Amino acid sequence: MSAIPEFSANELWIIQDTLKQRYRRDIEVELVEIEMRLNPHSTVLTPCPAAYWQEDGANFVIVKISEGHYRCQFFYRVHQQYGTGREEYTDLTECVVNLLQVQTDHQLNNPAE
Repeated sequence: MSAIPEFSANELWIIQDTLKQRYRRDIEVELVEIEMRLNPHSTVLTPCPAAYWQEDGANFVIVKISEGHYRCQFFYRVHQQYGTGREEYTDLTECVVNLLQVQTDHQLNNPAE
């Protein structure tokens, strides 16, 4: 079991509401647990709660790394992983919006994916 608290009902609502605004419909968000290196200078993997969804051929993940701190990325295949250029967010809404915008920009510039 992870020492990092699960996503709260409010955090999940923020993610789902932002996705609904973007896609104009409900998007299924799965709550999962992943292992992540929280310290780039360590090989220790820490179990972290994450929100995962798929849309437009992309997979999205928002990872809660501590209370009020998040990381995010989207990917198409294992070797095609992308972030927002920002290591960590303390505002979940900003995290979701930036993730969606970077993926949209990427898709517009790389229509084959």
